[in-house]
Order: sequence, then C-alpha cells, then structure tokens
Amino acid sequence: MNLSKIGVAAFALFALMCVPTQAQIAVDSSVESVKIGGYVGRRIDECIEKRVKAQDVEHLVEPFRHRNESHMWQSEFWGKWIQGAIASYRYCRDAELYEIIRNGAEGLMATQTEDGYIGNYAPEHQLAQWDVWGRKYSTLGLLAWYDLSGDKRALKAARGVIDHLMTQVGPDKTPISMTGNYFGMASCSILEPVVYLYKRTGEKRYMEFASYIAEQLNAPEGPQLLDRANKPVGARFPHPDNWWSRENGHKAYEMMSCYEGLLEMYKLTGEKKYLDAVVKTVEAIVEQEINIAGSGSAFECWYGGKARQAQPTYHTMETCVTFTWMQLCNRLLQVTHNPTLADNLEKTMYNALMASLRADGGQISKYSPLEGRRTPGESQCKMNINCCNANGPRAFALIPQAMYHLQNQNGGNVVYVNLYAPSESTLSLPGKKSPKLNLTQRTDYPVSGRIEIEVSPEKPAQFMMSLRIPMWCALDKVKVAVNGEPVKVDAFGWLPIMREWKAGDKITLELDMRGRLVEQDNYQAIMRGPVTLARDSRFGDGYVDETSIVTSKDGYVELTPVGSDFAWMAFTAPMEMGTDLEGDEAKRQIHLCDFASAGNTWDRDIRYRVWLPKTLNVMRVPYVPYNL
Repeated sequence: MNLSKIGVAAFALFALMCVPTQAQIAVDSSVESVKIGGYVGRRIDECIEKRVKAQDVEHLVEPFRHRNESHMWQSEFWGKWIQGAIASYRYCRDAELYEIIRNGAEGLMATQTEDGYIGNYAPEHQLAQWDVWGRKYSTLGLLAWYDLSGDKRALKAARGVIDHLMTQVGPDKTPISMTGNYFGMASCSILEPVVYLYKRTGEKRYMEFASYIAEQLNAPEGPQLLDRANKPVGARFPHPDNWWSRENGHKAYEMMSCYEGLLEMYKLTGEKKYLDAVVKTVEAIVEQEINIAGSGSAFECWYGGKARQAQPTYHTMETCVTFTWMQLCNRLLQVTHNPTLADNLEKTMYNALMASLRADGGQISKYSPLEGRRTPGESQCKMNINCCNANGPRAFALIPQAMYHLQNQNGGNVVYVNLYAPSESTLSLPGKKSPKLNLTQRTDYPVSGRIEIEVSPEKPAQFMMSLRIPMWCALDKVKVAVNGEPVKVDAFGWLPIMREWKAGDKITLELDMRGRLVEQDNYQAIMRGPVTLARDSRFGDGYVDETSIVTSKDGYVELTPVGSDFAWMAFTAPMEMGTDLEGDEAKRQIHLCDFASAGNTWDRDIRYRVWLPKTLNVMRVPYVPYNL
C-alpha cells in the first residue's frame, strides 16, 4: 500500500470538497485559553522561559538606531521575536514576559523617524536586499503589540512604516516586485501586514496598496505565484547560477510567506483565484517536498526533496521553513477545514519542530537533518542571534492556537479537534446565546493511542464535535465512543458527532499506534503514529549507519517499548543487521527513539539516523543488466 500516493490523492479530494463559499470566509477565533501538559506542554514552557524571555531585546533594537546597512537582515529579528513573545504571552499570561514585550515595543517605536521609516538601511540602499522584508516584520510586530495592548502609538507607527513605503513603491514608482531578493518574494511578502492594517483602519488606500502588491506577485517580472501555481515549487524557474540572489525563485520561506498574504487577501475579498493558488501550491508542497519528519527544503529552497529525502543533503529543514509551513497549514485549515492539513501540521510539530529545540530549551537549531548530528546555527549579521532562533518560538506558540478551530456552519456550531494532547481549554461557541465550552483531553498521546475528551458546556447545548481520524490509521483499528456508546468510524478525516452535549460527557478514541515501515530508494524508516523514529548512537547497540533489513509483516513492525534516560519515547525493533547471515547474531533487537530526542544534546560525538540503508539480498532482487 503506497501511503504517500493515497495521502496526495486524499489531499486533492478534500481540497475540492472543502473550498468554502463566500459566506464561509470569515474565520472564528474564539478559543479563549488552552493549557497543554505532557511532553509538548513542557517543551512549550521551556521555549518560553529559556528562549523567549532570555532574549536580550535591546540587542535586537540596536540596529534600528543606525541607518548604515546595505544588504543584511538584522531588521527581521525584532519582528520575529516579538510576534513569538506575544503569542507566548497569550498562552502563558506571564506578567514578566508582558513587561519584556512592552519594553521591546517602546524601544522600536523610539527609532522611527518623521518620515515613518523603521529600519536600518542607509537611504541610498533602501528597497534593496532585505530592507522591505525587515519592514514587514516590524509592521507585523507593531500590529501584534497593538492588538495585545491597545496602544494606539503602535498602530500609528505601523501606519507610518507602510505610508513611507508607499512613497517609494507603487504603480507610478519602483515596482515592488523588482526590489529585494528571490524575484521580489521577500519584499512582496509585506502584503500580509498591509491587509492587516486595512482591517484595523478601514482606510481605502491600504486596500488599494494590498491589491497592487497581490498583482505584483503575479507580474511577469515577479514570482508569478498565481500563474505558476500548477508547477512544481522547486522547478518554477531555471536553476540559479547565484543561489542567494534575485534569480532564485524557489526560496521556500519567502514563497510561503507570500502565499500567506494571498490567503489573507482571499479572506478579505473572496477572490477565488487567490485561494486556488494557495491550495494548489500547498498540495504541490505536500506531494513534492515534505519529508518523513514533516518539513523540507535544502539551503532554504524547495528542491524536489520528498523524492530525495533518503539521500544525505546539506542544510535541510530550516526551522524558519518548518514554522512557516506549520503556519500556512493552520491558516489554510481554518479556511478549508481540509483534515490532511491537520495531519501535516501534526507530523511537523512532533518531528521537525520538536527536533529543533535543544534538550535544555535554550536554543533552536537552524537545520534539523534526517541523519548526522545536531548543531547550532551560526550568528548572523554580526549579532548574537540567527533567523531561526528568532522565529522558532512562533512555532511552539502556534501549537495551542491550532488545537481547535470553531465555525458556525449553516446555523450550527462545529468544534474541529485538530490536535490531541493532554490539555485544558475554554472555547466560546459562535453565537450570542451559545455557552462557553470547557474541553479536557486526558491522554499521553502519542505515547499511546488512547485519548479521552471531556466535553463540558456551561449549559446543555447542541453542536458538532468533529474529531480528526489521521490518515496513518488503519480504520479497522480505530475505536470511538461517546459515554461508552460506540460510534462508527468508516472514513479518514473528520468524524462528525452531532448531539446535545452536557457537562461531563466523554469521548474516547483508540488510534492505531503500530509501527509502520516506510521504504524509499533502498532505504527504510519506521513511523509510529505521527512520530518518526531514529537510531541514536547513545543506545550503544552498534554502528547507526550499518545496513539492515527491518523485519515487518504487511507493512507493520513489531515495536517493543523500552526505557531510556534521554529519549521521550524509545523502542526496539527486530532487524537483520549487516551483510553476514551466518548464525543468529545478525538477528537483533535494535533501539530507536523519537526523532525529536535523537541527538538533541547537540553533542558532536552523538550520531543519529532516520533512513536506514537496506542490505541487498540478491535472492529476492532480479538481475539488473549492466550496460557498458
């Protein structure tokens, strides 16, 4: 059974089924609070305490006081950090963090000049390289602070940034798609905060500017993100001679950032061409790029990586790409409710994202390869930070936001349960007379597949709980019950349960957690639920790069849970090791752990591996003629 092909087909099917009508475009965000426990909750808490709060924010503001830059990207760090800090505060409500954020916002606003510019580029170099990209992040950060605090100075500052940009680019000025890097994608990604600014001010000129930028994203001299949406994301333009330049049209992070802006335009205008381009591109990314750990890219660009993932590759899975992929999936999920997006988000979260955070929570890696060693990223722009250390916390803060989505459909309320984790949440159901809803998940998922969800509205209410049945499950192994009464499960995706819910009602799920063998290009890997497994040299059970044959039956591997002093989850799997089958010593139980734990001390002496090379057995492989 080819699960990857089934997954792509399912994505396309759900994409067609889930495209909303104009009346469905508004996204409800009435999840009031989520508190996550267990492993995921601990990792979120550690990221907030040891990465977000520990950041020297003055260090991030300092470059804005010096207008002497010509090509670097110092001006992105503040905006990335403060968005992650604000999202983290909304999750944890830490008063100390709020003050850190406030001081950071005050510091940046104090650097704004009378013309509205906030940035660090010299006047003669403005619009070049990363200048507009940095302005995007400043505007996003200011708007996020305005939304949190109500400080009108922040809204005024954000308007000043965009107003100044509008004096430099536009229909009768420099085309914005001709500025910055990567066919203008870095600059044009400022579309997103321009849309937000229009929503917060209602000023027509911002809507007109947003429409102009959207047009530039499809201009002949630009990235043509609408016209090329049907093309592979790693082959939309010729392979560049100069990788870090305007002529590279495959930069993953910037491309997805632009599609996020187009998605916001769709939500604002209802223009279906924007949504179609986003859906087609996301489908292509799933089919062509996203690997077994839920992320992609090499040297930060799309490269057809899904088909080449078993091949050791330089600089794979940049954490900025990992986060932006999660964010794009979550935003599109809110609009289309395509459950395969939630499957993808979950896989990325448990693997690529969790692997990026060092065991002590203090640093976030720039790259997380599928084999090798974990290492810190370099300091960038002569500062003590890099893009992924600034951006990564946004991904951890996204998890509680993505757990539930709410929507009123045809007069009825629907609660989409996207992610499973031990948690306590309070939701406000859409509608003035609808009660608040408390949801408690009791589970150690994905250590086990058992999940109990207590559904407790403030008063009895009729609404639909829509549970995600992951694509990786065998349906005949999935069991769902409400208050002990079985519920039939006959399809992947959403399992809708409509009823009048009363306080204390309980949903129980049993998901299929057998080990699954995945094979590609004479390599093999094992997944269990949404989690990818890896060998780790700390287990001391042999050379992690040794060839093997994983013992399986009907595509499933018998995994035995074992204890570990370093891994969140650890198992042994039966394998035939090496190239010698004489005697029984080749047949052994080999240790594996969750990918996030593999090599997570960042010790260069520790080696790990996901894709295990498969030993050739010529008794089972036909003769291949040798062509001279």
